[in-house]
Amino acid sequence: MRGLPMPESSFKYVFVAAFAAGCVIRGICTAPVARGRRRESGKIVGGRRVWAEWLLLMLVSVGMFVLPLVYLLTSWLDFADYRLPEGVSVVIGVVGTAVFGFALWLLWRSHADLGRHWSVKLEIQQRHSLVTEGVYRHIRHPMYAAHWLWAIAQALLLHNWIAGPAFLVAFLPMYLRRVPHEEQMLLDNFGEEYRRYVSRTGRVIPRVRRS
Repeated sequence: MRGLPMPESSFKYVFVAAFAAGCVIRGICTAPVARGRRRESGKIVGGRRVWAEWLLLMLVSVGMFVLPLVYLLTSWLDFADYRLPEGVSVVIGVVGTAVFGFALWLLWRSHADLGRHWSVKLEIQQRHSLVTEGVYRHIRHPMYAAHWLWAIAQALLLHNWIAGPAFLVAFLPMYLRRVPHEEQMLLDNFGEEYRRYVSRTGRVIPRVRRS
């Protein structure tokens, strides 16, 4: 009917709401950790200096924040819009909404279970221990899993060839470069404990255990 919003427009609002919720979750969960770290100033006992790490994080920020906001707030990327049949668009939008919802839950749960051990840098402080409970009981990198789901949801909800897949494209090189360094850092510091943990978990997808 004339005057009703198209599915693509409706799901843009879903994306905006979920995007804002993700920023709030991240801010609420990381602010106390950052304040505690400044007070305690724990000794660094292990870390990995990943080449171009900050450049890769900036690339992720462009795909995750900058391009979606440019798309939503300006008309600069409208030339890359695409349209789907209305029924298909609704199905994809509903799936994207569900994926984003699960991503937000997993992001919150990952921070809650990791607590004071979270750090944006690849480092281990003297007070750190290996976290293997909560969602970490099943996967070693649930926070990365949450970001993969966020990136997939963004591609499903924003029907634009640039803004939609931007997070997926930007996150892939960071993930491929950073995770092996992170796992080696944990192996260097926790040794056999971490090897046993790896043997029973998957990186971002739970490992299927054979009976």
